[in-house]
Amino acid sequence: MANLWRAVSGQTNQLDDHDGVEFWSNPERTGWLTKQGQYIKTWRRRWFVLKQGKLFWFKESTVTRASRTRGVIPVASCLTVKGAEDVLNKQYAFELSLRTETMYFIADSEKEKEDWINSIGRSIVQHSRSVTDSEIVDYDSKR
Repeated sequence: MANLWRAVSGQTNQLDDHDGVEFWSNPERTGWLTKQGQYIKTWRRRWFVLKQGKLFWFKESTVTRASRTRGVIPVASCLTVKGAEDVLNKQYAFELSLRTETMYFIADSEKEKEDWINSIGRSIVQHSRSVTDSEIVDYDSKR
């Protein structure tokens, strides 16, 4: 019931999970995407900001220090990002797969879709914790 109340009131557990990331300053990528709701599966247009391994979204495109995030996804928890036009039967659709769920988005054009997929994909690789320094094997070193 608490999850339903958070969904109806627009609150999520992730609202303040920005770990000091200054999302209002010099983002890696920004733009409008249409996002499917997490609890109530309606489509809403949101302003997205990708910065330092976090994908934030807002109701408005004017983002300042005082802006309230509507949600955030730490990209290190993402498994894949890929086109999803065939899944949703909607043009310019793509999906972001997390360990616990798959989120769907619709861009305004094919170029925007590809740019978002590439930017998020790069961020996933940069912030992935799947390989630590101690697990990297240097095959060129002669021990």
